[in-house]
Amino acid sequence: MLAGSDDALLHRVLANLAREVQARALFSYTPTGTRLGLSLLASGRPDACTIHWGPAEESHLRHPGLISAFAQHHQWVLVRGFRREQGLLVSPSIAEEARSVDALLASKHPWVLRQDGAGSQRFFQEVLAHHGASSDDLNVIGRANSEHDAAATIAMGAANVAPGARSAATEAGLAFVPIGWEAFDFALYRGIYFRTLFQRLLDELKSPATHDLARALGGYDLTEVGKLVWASQG
Repeated sequence: MLAGSDDALLHRVLANLAREVQARALFSYTPTGTRLGLSLLASGRPDACTIHWGPAEESHLRHPGLISAFAQHHQWVLVRGFRREQGLLVSPSIAEEARSVDALLASKHPWVLRQDGAGSQRFFQEVLAHHGASSDDLNVIGRANSEHDAAATIAMGAANVAPGARSAATEAGLAFVPIGWEAFDFALYRGIYFRTLFQRLLDELKSPATHDLARALGGYDLTEVGKLVWASQG
């Protein structure tokens, strides 16, 4: 059972695994956003939580710092899922006039943002600060609770821009303005790491079929799948 951050590739990989194992096991994935996912992990509800919290080059500090707010973190490890490209999901109807972050921030197009505690919202808040702007400067019409929700809101014509990963834009047929790369990691209890189903998930992420799918979706780097990136020394 997984909770935490939403991701298009992970959804497809888990669906493939569910098809393979049939009724012998259950893979469940409930996107909640990074912070709520960690709260659920701390309460013992999911087996693992997917997290991302800012630029990839700072993840070795940010991710351990993020989980340190939970007393249970000394029992957890952080395992690398992949790196992915973060940016802005954009309606194809405005793609020609919205080729940069600056152009979108200066526009009056309707935005849908992510909920507080979501990794994509955190990344976007830092982009806003870098540009000397805030969400109050934008025409925000609502909040989305997942990558899929944000992309669907734009695809359905209710908004024109939202923060999110390139793969979410690809799935929904949207344009994409890149911002940067982030690390997408699994936080989990040490004992879960050795379970057959979690190791099978890592093996599937390393498979040629998943690499092909990642290339089709765009914005993924799978070179560090399964790497142990943090463990408590206590």
